[in-house]
Amino acid sequence: MAEWLYEAGIGENRAALVVRGTIRKARIELPGLRAGTIAPARLIDRTTGKVQLPSGDEALCDPLPPGITQGARIAVRIVREPILERGRAKLAKAVPALDAAAGPGPDLLARIAEDGLPVRHCRAHEPDRLEEAGWSEVIEEARTGDIAFASGALRLALTPAMFLFDVDGPPPLGSLSIDAAHAVAAAMERLDIGGSVGIDFPTLANKGERNAVAEAIDAALPQPFERTAMNGFGFLQVVRRRTRMSLPELIAADPAGAALRAELRRLERLTPPAPATYMLPAPLLRRLEREPQWLAELHRRTGGHTRFVEQI
Repeated sequence: MAEWLYEAGIGENRAALVVRGTIRKARIELPGLRAGTIAPARLIDRTTGKVQLPSGDEALCDPLPPGITQGARIAVRIVREPILERGRAKLAKAVPALDAAAGPGPDLLARIAEDGLPVRHCRAHEPDRLEEAGWSEVIEEARTGDIAFASGALRLALTPAMFLFDVDGPPPLGSLSIDAAHAVAAAMERLDIGGSVGIDFPTLANKGERNAVAEAIDAALPQPFERTAMNGFGFLQVVRRRTRMSLPELIAADPAGAALRAELRRLERLTPPAPATYMLPAPLLRRLEREPQWLAELHRRTGGHTRFVEQI
C-alpha cells in the first residue's frame, strides 16, 4: 500500500511517500515564498525584470508585458521558488498573471494531497513512522551525496550549473550502468531533484549498451523530462522541470539549520518530562539563538522549559 506520511515539525514540515515500507519521495518545506503564488508586484528593474512583492520578496519576471515602465504594478505568478546556494541566492522566477486572483501557492500538505493517495498525519506522541520507513537514512543521503544500490554506488555532487551523479562499481559495466540508471532515477524522485542533471556512467564502447542505458532512464524516470544520448565517454544529461529546491540543496544551504531542526524533532519525541538541560554543538547553539520562535514552539509542544548549553 502507498501512503503519504506528513509531519508538521518545528521550523519545517516533512512528508514522505512510503510504498511497501520504503520511502519513494521525501519532501521538506521551509517557510517562504511558494511556487504557484499569485500576487501584485512592483517592477523595480526593467532591464532584468526584477519585481518586488508586498511581502518584500523579489523575483525575476519574464516576459514583461509590452510597454510596462519601471515602478509600474503587475500581477505575477511564481513558477520557481528562490534557490539558495553557498554564498549566493537565485531569485524566484515569475511570469505575468493576467486576470488571476491573488493568493498563496499550495503548501506541502496541499501538494501531496493532489496525488489522491492517503495522507497519514504523524504526531510526536505516536510511533515514529517516518523513522521506521528510513527517514534518517534518506536525509543522510541528501547530506552526504552517498547513495548505494545493489551492484554499485552513486556519488551526488551539487554545482552551480547542475547536479552531477558519478557511478562507481565493478564489471560487467553494461549491467552496472543499467542498474545505476534505475538508481539515479529513483534518487531524483526520492530527493526531489529537478533542473539540469549530469550522469557520469562508466565508459561503454558498445553502442547497443549505451542505448540500453538511455532506455533504462526512459523507463525508470517519470515524464516529463528531456535527455541527451550517452556519449562515448559515458556522460548523459537529463533536464527536468524545477519549481523548488531539492532536499540536498535545502540541507547544503543551511546545514546547521537542518541539523538543529532534526535535534528539535528528536527532543519533541522524547517521553515526558522534557529534559531540563540539553547539549548542542556550538554551531547549532548559535543557530538556535537566531530562531527564538523554534525554541518557543518546542516549549509549547513539550510543556517543558529546556535550557540549551554548549557541547564540550
